Amino acid sequence: MLPALIAGLGGGTPHVPPAVLLGNAGQEANPALLAAWLSTQPTDGPLIASLDALAYGGLVQSRKSPLTAAQALTRLEPLREWHKRTGQPILAFITLPREPDATDRARNLDVARTMLDWAAAGDFAQLDITWDDALPGSPAPAEGAALAKAAADRGLANVRVYPGADEVLSMLVARALAPQKKTVRVEYSDPKAAQAVIKYEGIPLTQSAANHAAGSGFTVTEEANADLTLYVFNGGDPRKSALRISALLRRGPVAVADVEKVNLGNSRLWADLTTLRQHANLRALAAWGTPGNNLGSALAHAKLALNNPDPLRQDALLAREYANDVIYSTELRAALRKAVPEKELDTPQGQAELLRLAQSYFPLRIGNEYVLEDAALPWGRSFEWDFDLQAR
Repeated sequence: MLPALIAGLGGGTPHVPPAVLLGNAGQEANPALLAAWLSTQPTDGPLIASLDALAYGGLVQSRKSPLTAAQALTRLEPLREWHKRTGQPILAFITLPREPDATDRARNLDVARTMLDWAAAGDFAQLDITWDDALPGSPAPAEGAALAKAAADRGLANVRVYPGADEVLSMLVARALAPQKKTVRVEYSDPKAAQAVIKYEGIPLTQSAANHAAGSGFTVTEEANADLTLYVFNGGDPRKSALRISALLRRGPVAVADVEKVNLGNSRLWADLTTLRQHANLRALAAWGTPGNNLGSALAHAKLALNNPDPLRQDALLAREYANDVIYSTELRAALRKAVPEKELDTPQGQAELLRLAQSYFPLRIGNEYVLEDAALPWGRSFEWDFDLQAR
């Protein structure tokens, strides 16, 4: 949903496959129906594509799919046909799966290598090859390095290789719909700690920020007059950080990525920003996932937010980010887990308790005031929720 909301910030209506075609953690996407859907869509704009969804049925399924490389590539052929028929650019990404979940790494790597051939042939305007949740010992960083070298040796300027997953689709949206050159200055709450290698990516936080900035279409600069300041909270005094963000907002546009902990925002930081009423002045915020997830989604949203967005849609997206990343990820998820055992969440009673608990955090005021109309756990577990906010 986030990539589509970012894509719609300018006021248009992005064309997105129905959710039933995209599947979920337990049910793979239907490649044949996705290809059929694609054939009926307008041909006057770029296509943003997750290759894992079409090749394997989804990111989760890419780890354990029984398909051969040849079968996966056959599923991807409709993309080449679409490009040939329409002449429109395709911006796509594919992931190297995480360990120990992957059951056929050689297959996944073969498909990724073939995508380099397709990029060389001009089938992709942009191809991002990323790796997912690379804990120590994962072969993905070495695989990625080999693919990056192969792309560089072939002079493929339209290929980028770096750690990432859930945030990449949003970043490609930003590249496609806001191609104007923009600069970003990255500031850390703990600059020394930012030099350390971070969990899930196997690279320093500073390098991850540079990767995601470039992936979203930004040029990183040290200049104070950058188009955007990305404030990365990676530890330290949250009250001091809230005051620093407030000061930065008086200078120009700011986005905040809270990466101190995985899947958990810093409650003190966001409480202070809310007290200062500065949460409503951000161009984007993210605190929901891994460091890369948060850096990429905040930068992607901010890139479109600098591009004359519809003010109502911008406010609504900021409210949704706050509801998900601050209210749910930072506070509500813990309250839900305390009230309902995880095994009972996928029941009518568990879903009802979620809505009851969630209502106590609303209404939420950003620019407009938002009420919570509904909430559910689409995967039947507390990791992620779905919700409906309405402005009043």
